[in-house]
Amino acid sequence: MNKPILYRKRFIPNECNLLKDDIILEYNEDILVTKWKFLHERCDDLFCGYSCCYLNRGFRISKFLREDGSLKCWYCDILTYEHIPEENKLIMVDLLADVIIFPDGRIKVVDLDELSEAFENRLIDEALLKKSLLSLSKLLDEIYSKGIDELIAPIEKYIS
Repeated sequence: MNKPILYRKRFIPNECNLLKDDIILEYNEDILVTKWKFLHERCDDLFCGYSCCYLNRGFRISKFLREDGSLKCWYCDILTYEHIPEENKLIMVDLLADVIIFPDGRIKVVDLDELSEAFENRLIDEALLKKSLLSLSKLLDEIYSKGIDELIAPIEKYIS
């Protein structure tokens, strides 16, 4: 498969950005594994990361690293995708709900307020709201029943 040109679309704020600096490590019909640096300087010591997008499952799990290489957290975005083959584009559409998994094992679901706000303000429709909530539920069920080892395996094989 040809490596696609990657974009990230968000509803809050309303933007669609070319991910020109992302390096595609693996791409097939099921997953997209990338390495990247943070687009904006951040105050919380984040430097770079790796992501595995599960294209048919509605989420991406990312390993957030500090500048010294230590793990800040695992960050899971609930997403959908728009594939435009004639332009070789893959647009990752952020469906707002996220899950953070801390190194000590704590799990935190975040941004449900943004999901509600996006629906209330008609930035997303009922179908996207349902898709977000169902993908979030499936992700949490998997984390609670199996842990994250299987989910992070495609990332870990690229980290020396």
